[in-house]
Amino acid sequence: MSYIFGHRGAAGNYPENTMLSFIAAREAGADGIELDVQMTKDGELVVIHDETVDRTTNGTGFVNNFTYKELAKLDASYSYTQYQGKAFIPSLVEVLEWAAESGVLLNIELKNGVIDYLGIEEETIELIYKYKLENNVFISSFNHYSLVDCKQISNEIETAILYMEGLYKPWEYAASIGATGLHPHYIAARKEIITQAQSSGIAVRPFTVNEKQIMKQLIESGCTAFITDYPELAVSLREE
Repeated sequence: MSYIFGHRGAAGNYPENTMLSFIAAREAGADGIELDVQMTKDGELVVIHDETVDRTTNGTGFVNNFTYKELAKLDASYSYTQYQGKAFIPSLVEVLEWAAESGVLLNIELKNGVIDYLGIEEETIELIYKYKLENNVFISSFNHYSLVDCKQISNEIETAILYMEGLYKPWEYAASIGATGLHPHYIAARKEIITQAQSSGIAVRPFTVNEKQIMKQLIESGCTAFITDYPELAVSLREE
């Protein structure tokens, strides 16, 4: 059975990377949630995709120029006007507390490819252990140096490489840095890649899969999981 991860929650219908979106994805039947982590000026880990708040909130500026208290006041409803005043940037702590209660799986993406957030790996892993989620979480990143650091901090928590284009024998590369998962853009996740990777013990979870036909193909191919903005659609197709 292919697991379904809600991309930034249920980002197709809710403000991305908010508790509203995460809860909606879980209620739709998603097995897991994909979320993005950055760091504030005062060292708090927060859940937001972009390095700036401009696109997804009513604020302007870089995340790392705000304290967490300042960020928490911003409205994160952006284009979803029906959720104004109800959607905010959550802290990673808030999400982990919820995940510990709900049992949902988490794909935590470290957003440290543009800004090198000092200590983001250590702080993230420390919180994962604090909430006893080490068996329900895997860490992904486009910054593969960061994934190596994560494995040095904890060999127990799984890591997965994010990438956009074709890699030669990506399962071998993943294994070489201690990763147990591939998170390719779905175009780079050809059937033979999925088959060979999974037969080598490397999970494959393509992103961001929003087309019905591609969802069906991945489910039928036995792909480990996929990440989608529309978990409710993916769940209904899997149930069929």
